[in-house]
Amino acid sequence: MTQYETVIGLEVHLELKTDSKIFCSSSTSFGGKPNTHVCPVCLGLPGVLPVVNKKVVEDAILVSLALNCRIAGFSKFDRKNYYYPDMPKNYQISQYDLPIALNGHLEIELGGELKKIGITRLHMEEDTGKLLHQGTITTTPFSLVDYNRAGVPLLEIVSEPDLRSPEEARIYLEKLKSIIQYTGVSDCRMEEGSLRCDANVSVRQFGKEEFGTKTEIKNMNSFRSLQKALTYEASRQIDVLEEGGRIVQETRTWDEGQGITLPMRSKEEAHDYRYFPEPDLVPMIIEREWVESIRNRLPELPDARRERYVRDYSLPVYDAGVLTSTKEMADYFEACLNAYSSPKTVGNWIMGDLSRLLNANNLEINECPVSPVNLASLLKTLDEGTISGKIAKVVFEDMFATGKDAGTIIKEKGLIQISDEGSLSAIVEEVIAGNPKSVSDYRSGKDKALGFLVGQVMKATKGKANPELVNKLFKEKILN
Repeated sequence: MTQYETVIGLEVHLELKTDSKIFCSSSTSFGGKPNTHVCPVCLGLPGVLPVVNKKVVEDAILVSLALNCRIAGFSKFDRKNYYYPDMPKNYQISQYDLPIALNGHLEIELGGELKKIGITRLHMEEDTGKLLHQGTITTTPFSLVDYNRAGVPLLEIVSEPDLRSPEEARIYLEKLKSIIQYTGVSDCRMEEGSLRCDANVSVRQFGKEEFGTKTEIKNMNSFRSLQKALTYEASRQIDVLEEGGRIVQETRTWDEGQGITLPMRSKEEAHDYRYFPEPDLVPMIIEREWVESIRNRLPELPDARRERYVRDYSLPVYDAGVLTSTKEMADYFEACLNAYSSPKTVGNWIMGDLSRLLNANNLEINECPVSPVNLASLLKTLDEGTISGKIAKVVFEDMFATGKDAGTIIKEKGLIQISDEGSLSAIVEEVIAGNPKSVSDYRSGKDKALGFLVGQVMKATKGKANPELVNKLFKEKILN
């Protein structure tokens, strides 16, 4: 592996969340009974004519600007001809030599260093339908075709072969997803196919300029699968070369269960698709004024938002990066700050307890049962000394499970912090009497012994004792 360099380029397919399809008015809603979100246009029936959805073009321009692309003044659609059962017309309307955007880039960070990854092109096209395979080896196999997805608008974003490791490829895809989510043009739900990726990978010996023969791995729909598939495929190619073989240019699929890539078919070249200009759609002239009006709609993107958090909130770079990794998390964070003024404290709770519970319940932050206002209320209650830090975590778990606010849970469960010095003094004296060795250890300078003693009081009070007051009482009674 140390003698070879991996070369990777990604082709990312992004479904837009427009209400209607790219060339007709059929719904783009995910799911639904098979073949109910269809019409004569997306079914490819004879005599129908496509009409371009203006919102698709606007979204394509918006994403292109977010990726620093040059918007073409003249662009057209083409027919990409190939037969597949889920292509009702036996061709796909796509873009070939005159796409809507070219020559962009985004920056990724790896090991504390920034690297610019080039974006060759961004173009618009229609999605295909979906095949549902039925039957087993012992029964008659057959396939069903659902055309609900046929004609859903897609953007294809093609990177330069600038990625040099599977880890870089994963980071690039994560960054690309984050930028797209900030623009709001797609939900990027990889599990539903809204964002999927084809990976081109080759290897070459270090020092060589010429690229090796590439293979394509189709339809990666998770970051983990992408990195694992690329790691395996690069290793496989190196093994072939070391054994004196040659790499065959082909399309392969990733088998998650076996952890290997498998051949699907020989890799097509552009001429195999017999591209020609789509005769039913006129070319598009993209006016500069229109582009600039769309540029004005660009939101604050993740890099700019991260820099603002570091500058305005004095957050560590790492914290700011995590909190801005998705627009939803950044929005949640700022909504909390509208009601509670400590950015670091809010960030710690979001990155810690909140993220832990979201992951455990497979939820996104916009599905969180604890509203930003309720989290802020809990933190205020903690600052006021009404509850201890330990109890705050218990209350938060209840808030997440029930959706109730902190005050209600604290009242229902009697969790108000004990801050009465007289009550705590008696418990402290009992702990001192029952733990003479720990008392002796603390007197001799072993600070950990004090932590043990405080823990005994917290245990006796079920976590409700004021820890600062307990510490003060122990020091007074043991050292004075």
